[in-house]
Amino acid sequence: MSDKEPTTTIDPGDGHQPETLKRVMGPKLLLLFIVGDILGTGVYALTGKVAGQVGGAGWAPVILAFLIALITAFSYMELVTKYPQAAGAALYTHKAFGIHFVTFLVAFAVLSSGITSASTASNVFAANLVAGFGWDVSGTGVMWIALAFLTLIALINLRGVGESVWFNVVLTLIELSGLLLVIVVGFFALGSGDADFSRVMIFETEGDKSVFLAVTGATALAFFSMVGFEDSVNMVEETKDPRIFPKIMLSGLTITGIIYVLVSLVTVAAVPIGVLTESETPLLEVVREGAPGLPIDTIFPFMTMFAVANSALINMLMASRLLYGMAKQNVLPPVFAKVLAGRRSPWVSIIFTTLIAFALIFFVTTILPETVTASLGGTTSLLLLAVFAVVNVAVLILRKDKSGNAEHFKAPTILPWIGVITCVFLVGPWARLDELIQYQIAAALVGIGVVLWAVTWFWNRSTKGTSTRFRNPEELS
Repeated sequence: MSDKEPTTTIDPGDGHQPETLKRVMGPKLLLLFIVGDILGTGVYALTGKVAGQVGGAGWAPVILAFLIALITAFSYMELVTKYPQAAGAALYTHKAFGIHFVTFLVAFAVLSSGITSASTASNVFAANLVAGFGWDVSGTGVMWIALAFLTLIALINLRGVGESVWFNVVLTLIELSGLLLVIVVGFFALGSGDADFSRVMIFETEGDKSVFLAVTGATALAFFSMVGFEDSVNMVEETKDPRIFPKIMLSGLTITGIIYVLVSLVTVAAVPIGVLTESETPLLEVVREGAPGLPIDTIFPFMTMFAVANSALINMLMASRLLYGMAKQNVLPPVFAKVLAGRRSPWVSIIFTTLIAFALIFFVTTILPETVTASLGGTTSLLLLAVFAVVNVAVLILRKDKSGNAEHFKAPTILPWIGVITCVFLVGPWARLDELIQYQIAAALVGIGVVLWAVTWFWNRSTKGTSTRFRNPEELS
């Protein structure tokens, strides 16, 4: 294998010299980026909900979710080193199946997962804002704060945001600090006798639900905490040596997995399960119980807000830009490709995705006010598990393709098969904690995309006489 640093060129298509993306990310920076991408809303918001399904053994679903994510990560590692382009699941799907509508469904599912993830983060932000200032606010009041926060995100998006890897590092350190604080406080409570470690070995399920189904549902929910690693493939063209991806991705997943398990253990040991299940700020309960004499609980909600605010911003950025990209590819109505004259931000796409997020939060708060975060987070997991199942199939099909990098990483063949089976299994109704609501949300979001696709298909056929096809799926990052 050559030691020469690889380069990537992007043809702007305007007759100018192709540009080369600047490769600035070495191993340490990439590791922090991956860890920061995984850490965030899930562990801060859903630790109590997971424990509520299985009792003190809330660590078990976390470990299972970590293993399933790890298996799928092997597929991503093979594909990103074989096709070192920043387009992710949509590109892999297109190369494997070559069916434009299937590529569209995967791309829109990813877009939809960004909206549901940002909606989850907004609700968590609102809950922690209320807790931080000690306000006595109802669930409806939390909803209005979440909508106001989403409006602020939209305004930032409209102004135009240039992402900085170093800014991501700062936020990652804040996220890590918050979780390490929870772990330290939890172990301090154990050492002082204020926590009961025996609770971590107790399985308790709701109603007459079997342990197997309870663990399955909790694992699907805990999976929301593990997503984010797949976003790192979008940084491949700015990594100094893409060959380091497998090692760094495995390291990042392992670090976050260990942190999550430790957080799960100290959480159920320090706080009664009933309190965790009812709380929208479960980790704050750990800090309050484990260090009642210290003013940490006044700081922690704001640390949590930093952790989830970045997730909301990045996910809404991704969703609006992906919608814009599909409009530019002529597979969605061209109105979504309109940009502000000065800022060059895709204003129609930003407003459209924000309105969908508004509707999601309002609908779920109205229908299921007690499970807003779990329902939205579970829908994110549902959408991404479906996408991951397709990616695991794609890696098996693309083993026959010799056009990619010949010296790419190759996952053990058994892992993509296990990945397909486990992801499909967790998409099933037995893995849904709130019955049909997550399917309804996912179907509504993807259904919106299908309607828009159909309108575009009819318009292209009737007025332009052209087909609705992806011209450059490599540019859908």
